Amino acid sequence: TSQALASIGQARLMGRYERSLARYGKLPGQILLTVDNLNQESSRTNALRALERLIEIGVLPIINENDSVATQEIRFGDNDQLAAQVATLAKADLLVLFSDVDALYTRPPSDPEAQPIEVVTHGSGLDHIQVSGTSTGYGTGGALTKLAAARLATDAGVGVILTSTVNVTSVASGNCRHTWFEPAK
Repeated sequence: TSQALASIGQARLMGRYERSLARYGKLPGQILLTVDNLNQESSRTNALRALERLIEIGVLPIINENDSVATQEIRFGDNDQLAAQVATLAKADLLVLFSDVDALYTRPPSDPEAQPIEVVTHGSGLDHIQVSGTSTGYGTGGALTKLAAARLATDAGVGVILTSTVNVTSVASGNCRHTWFEPAK
């Protein structure tokens, strides 16, 4: 049932993207992926070609996990992991991870002693910080999935910014609190 409902949800999501992007004269194109798609060379290549071609023709790619066919055992499990894998596949310069928290903190942000971390150098250990999974009840992510995704992307040479969704319009200018994860050289 959840897989069948996912197909309905995907159609509705794309409808929302289409209506929203129409204001800017843009069209969305959907790419649905599974773990198998990115683990098999031919599927990886096809996904990359589709992504590149959509961009070439001016279509905004909307990439999501194909929940209608993915099984519990072979799922990405979270959008952060999928985003990091796609950024790696596309050899992107930058991956922006949005959260309900505006940066990575030394402790849970609700702790009065928590300090935001502005820069994480590649390969630095983060053993000194206290992180956990999601606490909002709205997602499957949280700081742990953000860190895992950031590590995957930066190891592949992709820089990562972590910030809050409320900063979506100011992240390009850098005029917002965020954490910058330096990529490997």
